[in-house]
Amino acid sequence: MSATPWISLTTDYGLTDGFVAACHGVIARIAPAARVIDVTHLVPPADVRRGAAVLAQTVPYLPVGVHVAVVDPGVGTARRGVALATPGGLLVGPDNGLLPEAADALGGVTGAVELTNPAWLAPRVSRTFHGRDVFAPVAARLALGAPLEEAGPAVDPAELVRLPAPRVTVDAGGVTAEVLTVDHFGNVQLAGGAEVLERLPATVRLTVPPRTADPGGAPGPAVDTGRPAAGEHGPERASGEPSERTGWAARRGRTFGDASPGDLVVYVDSAGQVAVAVNGGRAVDVLAVAPGDLVRIGG
Repeated sequence: MSATPWISLTTDYGLTDGFVAACHGVIARIAPAARVIDVTHLVPPADVRRGAAVLAQTVPYLPVGVHVAVVDPGVGTARRGVALATPGGLLVGPDNGLLPEAADALGGVTGAVELTNPAWLAPRVSRTFHGRDVFAPVAARLALGAPLEEAGPAVDPAELVRLPAPRVTVDAGGVTAEVLTVDHFGNVQLAGGAEVLERLPATVRLTVPPRTADPGGAPGPAVDTGRPAAGEHGPERASGEPSERTGWAARRGRTFGDASPGDLVVYVDSAGQVAVAVNGGRAVDVLAVAPGDLVRIGG
């Protein structure tokens, strides 16, 4: 850990209530010298998949420190609170799939504990606000150099909850990939890295298979990601719409300006993932997709 204690916060708490300030306050009381980086507090409510993606794609660029993440639809239930050690820092949050991808991005889990030591927690722990009463005080103590093993009993890293692997299938005609996230600009990030685009031509065609399709096979064991059913809060498809869109032409490029204004471009984004954008527009509105949907990129 660096001489200056660093803590980051990633949550779905929003900015209209006092939840974030309460977490900052708890940290400041215990570790007043700690510097806190707010990654985001605008993860869609209870969207564990989105929170996991934001966290994993951000922590490699933060100072070595303690990274707190709270997107926790199971708060107050039997789900565990955990802290994970990695070569690149510590992670603190619920054991619901939110943390392991970030741990992988920091070099992999080298140790894990369940947060059960009452001396490390608030005197009275709310059933519905573990960010304030469990995760913030634990993070503050860890940032000050307290040993991880004092926070609670060891957890086998193999037993940590992981989200199902996103679907991606490469075949002779192209690639079908799951929508991972949609960013502030409406760019659609897909499962799969740069290698899946290498064999595609300069001009590709995008289609959106029906939401019931699963060309990549059934996903892994069910995990409550807290995400609503596809379309519940995302773009809706018109009734009577064909089961698969006729498609859109897109350019395979390196950046937005490789496509003409208003046209689609398929590129590798800053996180190293395949993504779809519109030069000067919003790809999510053109494709009418939501996280969990599939997009087909064909030659």
